[in-house]
Amino acid sequence: MRKDTSTAKLTEYEKERNKKISKKRYIVEQYFGLSHLHDRAKRAKFTTIIKNTIDAMFRQFAFNLKRSSNLLGTT
Repeated sequence: MRKDTSTAKLTEYEKERNKKISKKRYIVEQYFGLSHLHDRAKRAKFTTIIKNTIDAMFRQFAFNLKRSSNLLGTT
């Protein structure tokens, strides 16, 4: 995303580009914000990258399952 400054204003193309990026970025960052808030995901739990990757994948699976059940109205 581009940033507007006092010396360099954004063009219309850059504003539209930022809007398109932010719509996708919001969805991705929502997971990180909620996991930080509820799952204590502030730091990596493991010392290796592969273990942390697998842990993050399972957290995302759980988040998506919970979110989809809420969207469908089931508990």
